[in-house]
Amino acid sequence: MEAWFLLCLCISAVLCSLDKIPVKGPGPGALRNVSKNDPGVQKAVLSGTNAFNNQSNDMFLFKASAVDRAQKQIVKGIKYVLEVEISRTVCRKSSPHTDLANCRFQPEGQLQQTFHCTFQVWSIPWLKTMTTTYFLCQPSDALLTD
Repeated sequence: MEAWFLLCLCISAVLCSLDKIPVKGPGPGALRNVSKNDPGVQKAVLSGTNAFNNQSNDMFLFKASAVDRAQKQIVKGIKYVLEVEISRTVCRKSSPHTDLANCRFQPEGQLQQTFHCTFQVWSIPWLKTMTTTYFLCQPSDALLTD
């Protein structure tokens, strides 16, 4: 009986000490850097860009010209936090069924414009949904004067 008691005591001591073992890297649920080429990131960038296009009064569509930073967090789905540059294309909003991927950027000149945006996009892959929950975009030239 004493051996059984000592065994249980040892197992309890080991289990109690497990929470004191340091975890390398960010803990569960923390934001983690992710490749800018990750398919989920690319879909999230498109979702954020579409949210911008739907809210803007511009005659032309914008599309991503650079992804500066991409992070994701696992929270009842995947939350993407993105720093993205979007630039004005030659495609007009009024054109129905425009494929943004085939829109060229505006050539250098008066119509050329770029915004630096922060997008937060929530993806629930098993429901096949992706929603932009937050975005903030500032003209890139305004960032140079700040």
